[in-house]
Amino acid sequence: MSKRPEPPIAPSAEAPRRAADRIRDTAAELFYREGIRAIGVEEIVNRAGVTKPSLYRAFESKDELAADYLRDYDRRFFLSFEAPAADHPGDPKGQLLAYLEILSVRASSDGYRGCGLTNAVIEYPDRDHPAHQVAVDSKRALRERLREMCRGMGARDPDELADGLLLLLEGSYVSGQTFGEGGPARALGAAARRLIDASL
Repeated sequence: MSKRPEPPIAPSAEAPRRAADRIRDTAAELFYREGIRAIGVEEIVNRAGVTKPSLYRAFESKDELAADYLRDYDRRFFLSFEAPAADHPGDPKGQLLAYLEILSVRASSDGYRGCGLTNAVIEYPDRDHPAHQVAVDSKRALRERLREMCRGMGARDPDELADGLLLLLEGSYVSGQTFGEGGPARALGAAARRLIDASL
């Protein structure tokens, strides 16, 4: 008895998703390391091993790909920012200082490129650009989260303390790129602790 032929395999819905993921991952690596403006669509598709039409099926434009990269960056940032809460339940000061210690090590390492969101605000000063909007929305959310944490610490002026801490954070992103290993970012945790203690 002859074996019945197998039915043809239907095109997988996974293929376009995998292409989109390769594009997203490749763009994220290049955008962070080189800057968004410095990287063209041609380089992204070549590195990702996909075609240009694949990119434009997944993303309307390079600007939308950049905004998508920043939305992913924002999600990852807040996951890492909130992660120390598991070891410091109900202790916003402990949570924040734990995060800043991790950041001070990362920002004092060679090859550190700062915060992708901060870099995007500088690269795209046009307030209507989607990359600028995503980055600014993230920074506003961080400022509000710091205010909540400073209220939880019992700061005399939570808004002032939050803004001081935000300045330290942003300064570490830039000084980390400028000085690398052994730079001022290594003092981030100690500077934040003194600022917090003086504000309680």
